Amino acid sequence: MVKMLLGCCVALLSLSTVAVLAHHSVAGQFDSSKPVELSGTISDVDWINPHVYIHLDVKDDKGAVTPWRLETLPTAMLRKAGLTKDMIIAGGMAVTVTGISARDGTKNLAWAQKLTYADGHYYQLAGE
Repeated sequence: MVKMLLGCCVALLSLSTVAVLAHHSVAGQFDSSKPVELSGTISDVDWINPHVYIHLDVKDDKGAVTPWRLETLPTAMLRKAGLTKDMIIAGGMAVTVTGISARDGTKNLAWAQKLTYADGHYYQLAGE
């Protein structure tokens, strides 16, 4: 009985350690010395934990589309600020995103700091 209880305790502690290690700081994954500004259309929003991901389709001068994945705040923080998935998508309206690039050089990945829409409204998600 004692061995079984000890085994359960060890299993629970190892699972809680995995959860703590899985979380990361913004500075750990993104480099504030590498700002990025992108213009495009939001194609989708993954409204999931631990962070919301915005999918941005960016067109170049020749019309070729490059998909970007923009990480942002957790769903709970966006909800508390009054934001919803539909508000971020904004019916396919053009958007300019300022943010910071991935620290490890991952292409087309950034931390979104500000979303500015074609009609002038914006959402400041982090730093300025």
